[in-house]
Amino acid sequence: MKRSVIRDNIKPHASNRRGTAVVLYRRNHIAGGTYFFTITLKNRTSTFLVDHIDGLLHAIRSAKRARPFRIDALVILSEHLHAIWTLPPGDHDYSGRWRAIKAQFSRSIAKSGIDVHRNAKGEYDLWQRRFWEHTIRDDTDMERHVNYIHFNPVKHAWVTRVRDWPHSTFHRYVRVGAYSLDWAGGSTEPEAGVYGE
Repeated sequence: MKRSVIRDNIKPHASNRRGTAVVLYRRNHIAGGTYFFTITLKNRTSTFLVDHIDGLLHAIRSAKRARPFRIDALVILSEHLHAIWTLPPGDHDYSGRWRAIKAQFSRSIAKSGIDVHRNAKGEYDLWQRRFWEHTIRDDTDMERHVNYIHFNPVKHAWVTRVRDWPHSTFHRYVRVGAYSLDWAGGSTEPEAGVYGE
């Protein structure tokens, strides 16, 4: 098939009820797959995630109890987080799990007395609606993304050494011998890639 025929038959946009063009997102759904995520607050200057880390971790634990998944790597920064999850065999619904985590965390913030903005539909407007998802392809891809996650606090200048950031699975990886405590100490960023920031 000629390239122009393919291009002419792809419809990357659709219209919503108001007639506004919206991008059609295609998610890769592989049952039992392993995925890298970037989840971001709407306010990129916020410190809500680390200021309310206990509420966020509680929301993640609740989602895991309700619909199990494995957290292979995680880092929580002030206004975004990166995670790698592996879902159980036969299950590919990571979106539902993220929806539950976002909703529970937003409710816990509101219940604590903090004024959380609501959108026109009355929904809490704390999170960006979409998130970045990447299906992990192989061991090399996994290693690159785990390294990226653990180096992220240094990349964003929150700390100068990876080990100094408390909200990361880096410490778990050190305990099992996957990293030394001084991993990436004073070094440059691990191999560059596209990670959804």
